[in-house]
Amino acid sequence: MLVLITYDVNTEDGAGKKRLRQIAKKCVDYGQRVQNSVFECSLDAAQCRRLQAQLLKIMDGEKDSLRFYYLGNNYEKKVEHFGAKSAHLPNDTLMV
Repeated sequence: MLVLITYDVNTEDGAGKKRLRQIAKKCVDYGQRVQNSVFECSLDAAQCRRLQAQLLKIMDGEKDSLRFYYLGNNYEKKVEHFGAKSAHLPNDTLMV
């Protein structure tokens, strides 16, 4: 299923900047960045729970915000993109 993950981390101090980097790095392991604090991740249920648990350990619940949007398996009909930085679909073949 396609999961859209967004986050807002309070970076007023060094600890917040570290949390921001850690959250972004963890999300890159599971999906692609589509905007600064927005990732598209193609996950099964177990991967989603694992990633969510990892991110919750990193974030500060008093200062930060984390949101998961579950778009399901038929996401191609639910996502439209306009403008620069077009991205590949998560299940497409990516040649490097």
